[in-house]
Amino acid sequence: MPSNPKPGALQGIRVLDLTRILAGPLCTMMLGDMGADVIKVEPPGAGDDTRSWGPPFAEGESAYYLGVNRNKRSITLNMAVKSGQEVLAGLIRKSDVLVENFKVGTLEKWGFGNDWLQEHAPKLVRCSITGYGSVGPKAGLPGYDFILQAESGLMSITGEPGGTPMKYGVAIVDVCTGMLACNSVLAALNARHSTGRGQHVEVSLFDSGLAMLANVASNHLISGKNASRFGNGHPNIVPYTAYPTRDDMIAVAVGNDGQFAKFAAVLGHAEWATDPRFAKNPDRVGHREAIDALITAELKGEGAEHWIEQLTAAGIPCGRINSVAQALAAPHAIAREMVTAVDHPTAGAVKMLGIPFRFSDTPASIRSAPPLLGQHTEAVLREELGFSDARISALRQEKVI
Repeated sequence: MPSNPKPGALQGIRVLDLTRILAGPLCTMMLGDMGADVIKVEPPGAGDDTRSWGPPFAEGESAYYLGVNRNKRSITLNMAVKSGQEVLAGLIRKSDVLVENFKVGTLEKWGFGNDWLQEHAPKLVRCSITGYGSVGPKAGLPGYDFILQAESGLMSITGEPGGTPMKYGVAIVDVCTGMLACNSVLAALNARHSTGRGQHVEVSLFDSGLAMLANVASNHLISGKNASRFGNGHPNIVPYTAYPTRDDMIAVAVGNDGQFAKFAAVLGHAEWATDPRFAKNPDRVGHREAIDALITAELKGEGAEHWIEQLTAAGIPCGRINSVAQALAAPHAIAREMVTAVDHPTAGAVKMLGIPFRFSDTPASIRSAPPLLGQHTEAVLREELGFSDARISALRQEKVI
């Protein structure tokens, strides 16, 4: 961690993080990486659910939790009781952004509806992350990444053509929802410059899952045909898939007819480019199995490194299919600082992913490790809300903090 990092793009912005699990914490961590002061509010005792999601653990802290909670201060607070809600009210008044993933209507039930916010925190940007949004037949139901991958159609297009639907290897709907939430918060903060007011931003796992269908959804909406599974292949481009070589598998992405001609030449079959079955991309899509079989037969003759060198030299996009360990240890990952370490108060140096965005003048930075549960409770109450030691002690005795 840099000892004196330059000011980040969001320096001076305070974020009140009332989220747990993945989508919300990822959103607020990104805001923290950009320089925001993030206060993470957790229930006393257990804290964020993911603190116990393991193994693996680093001195009692789960890898899952450590992965999405850096650059935050943690306080514990029972928000379901009146005295806890009084503390929460003070924190809301001091914040620029509030991110929450409660069940729809929870904040309103506690007294923090739109009327209260407009009166007491008119500049606050409130971001609600829900499973299904606030309107519609499923509004109010809890959302789970795996279920939304199923319901959104994402699983139906993932897996081998003759196999069963398959989920993505990470909670991708949660991840994308967190990123969309971060984007939306930044847009609302920008709008505040012209309106002078905050606003309510809503993102849902359901909407995100459908949006992630992207070109596949467009294919269906235009053609009326249902989407299919293509394994590692592409619905609209061929050859664009994974192939075995003599040793490892490689991914090849031939994006146009010119590239295909070069690709065929590298494989020693320039005639493929004039074969009426393969000359144009629509032809290749129609004869997907035939061309893939021919390509596989040739690529098995040499090892992955040989083909990567030959194809790269010819301008053909390709790459080795790495394991996670190989990907994180790759020279380019190291050069890009996508693996870093942070000093944790109990676990020592903890390795974690780096920051995937860069600013030339207001750099993102990792300024603090993922906090211990309630690590900053007393400091926040004393320094931000002006609470006395006696009041803090009373709250602790009442198990509000």
